[in-house]
Amino acid sequence: MCRASICSLLLVLTACAAPSAEVSEQAERPPNLVLIVTDDQGWWDVGFNGCTDIPTPNIDRIAREGVRFSDGYVTDSVCGPSRAGLITGRYQDRFGASRNPTIDPSVPDNGVPRTERNLAELLGPRGYRTMAVGKWHLGTHPDLVPSERGFDEFYGFLSGGHRYFPEQLTLEDLSEVDQPWAWYRTKLLHNGRRVAIDEYLTDALTSAAVEFVERTQDSPFFLYLAYNAPHTPLQAPSEYLERFAHIEDEQRRTYAAMVSAVDDGVGRLLDTLDDHGLAEETIVVFLSDNGGATNNASINRPLRGHKGGLYEGGVRVPFAMRWTDTLPAGLNYESPVISLDIAATIVARAEAEVPGDKPLDGVDLLPFLTAERAGPPHAALYWRKFDKGLWAIRSAEEKLLQEGDGALALFDLESDLSESRDLSTGDESRVSALQRDYEAWEASMIPPRVPGLGSWKFGD
Repeated sequence: MCRASICSLLLVLTACAAPSAEVSEQAERPPNLVLIVTDDQGWWDVGFNGCTDIPTPNIDRIAREGVRFSDGYVTDSVCGPSRAGLITGRYQDRFGASRNPTIDPSVPDNGVPRTERNLAELLGPRGYRTMAVGKWHLGTHPDLVPSERGFDEFYGFLSGGHRYFPEQLTLEDLSEVDQPWAWYRTKLLHNGRRVAIDEYLTDALTSAAVEFVERTQDSPFFLYLAYNAPHTPLQAPSEYLERFAHIEDEQRRTYAAMVSAVDDGVGRLLDTLDDHGLAEETIVVFLSDNGGATNNASINRPLRGHKGGLYEGGVRVPFAMRWTDTLPAGLNYESPVISLDIAATIVARAEAEVPGDKPLDGVDLLPFLTAERAGPPHAALYWRKFDKGLWAIRSAEEKLLQEGDGALALFDLESDLSESRDLSTGDESRVSALQRDYEAWEASMIPPRVPGLGSWKFGD
C-alpha cells in the first residue's frame, strides 16, 4: 500500500475512533463541585431547619432535591479555623491554623501553610478548573493568596470580613490599612488586579460565580463560593430590606435582608446549573462556616450557644447537599457529619491523589447517603479551642465538653438538644472514656502557628 493510502486510512480510522474516545471521556468525567458557604448564619435561619420569618426557598431547594444533614458540623466555631478545615479536609489543629489569623500580609504562613493541600490543589491535577469567589480568610501573605494555592481564578477579598456597599470600598490594597477593620474597605481582587464594583457585594459575588459556571461547563470544575453575608456589618439595600418591613427589630430586619440576598444568589446559581444540563454532573453543598453570632441578630434555637463557643450553637450549622439522580431527594440524614467530609467525598469521586503523610480526616459520604454502607460515618468528632482551653467530643448521641472554668459537662443530644442537663456526675465512667478518646486525638494536634487577628501593629 502506498504511503498516501496509508495516511488516508489512518485519518479515517482516527475520525471513526474520535467519537468513541469522546464518549468514554464524558462517561468518566468526575462530578463538578459547587461549595457554597455563608458566614455566621444561625442554625435556625433556613427554612429546612424551621425558620419562619426569613424565606429561603432556594437554599431549601438544595435540601429538598438532595439531603438535609440535621447533625451537620464544622470544625471550629469561628471563621478562619473552620474554613481551614473545610478547604483541606483535615482538622486545622493538625497544622496549627487554630486561630482567626492576622490580616497582616507581611506574616508568613498566616493561614493554611503551604505544607497542606487544599481542595483546589487536590482537584487541579485531575483536570478541574477552579475558582474561589468571595471571602478567603486563609492567608493574606503573597504566598498564600488563592492564585498561589491552586485556584485558577479568584474574585473577592482576602480578609475575614468586608463592607457591602460599593461606595465604601475605597482602599487599593492592604498596604493602605492603618487601623483595625480598615481591611473591610479594600476594593475587590480579580485575578490579582483591584477592581471596583457597582452593585451590592452579595450580588456581585453571585454574578462572578454564575459567569464562571457558564464559561467552564465543558470541563469538570470546582467553584468555592464563600459569601461574607450575613457577617457584620449589617448592611442591605432597600430592595432587600423592603421584603422584611414586617420585622420590627431593625437588626433582625437587616440580617433577614442579607440572608435573602444570598438565597436569591443560590437560586441564580442553581438555575444556571439546571439550564445548562449540569445538575446531574454537579455536587452542590451549602453550609455556614460556624453558628450564628451574638452581634448579627442570627438565631440558633433550639441550640445552646453561638459563634466562638463549643456548645451546639457554635459548631452545628445549616448543612445540605444535592447531586441530582445520585443522592436520594428529600433525605433527612441524622448521623453526625462534618465539613471535613466534603473534601473526602469529592476526592473519592475525582480519584484525586492525597499525600500519604497527610491523610484526610473526612469520610466519603456517598456510600452512607445511598445506603450502601450502614452505621454512622464517624466514631467520634472533635473540637479544640486552644486559646480558650475549651474542647469537646461527640460520640454517638453523647457529647462531652470542657467548659470555660475547666469543668466537664456530659450531654445526651438525642434527648437534650439544647444541652441543658449535665449528666456528668451520674456517669463518671463514660466521662472518663470520652476524655481518654479526646486526649488520644489531641495528642496528634499542634499549637497555633501564627499570630491571631488582633496582633497587627500598624505603623511598625
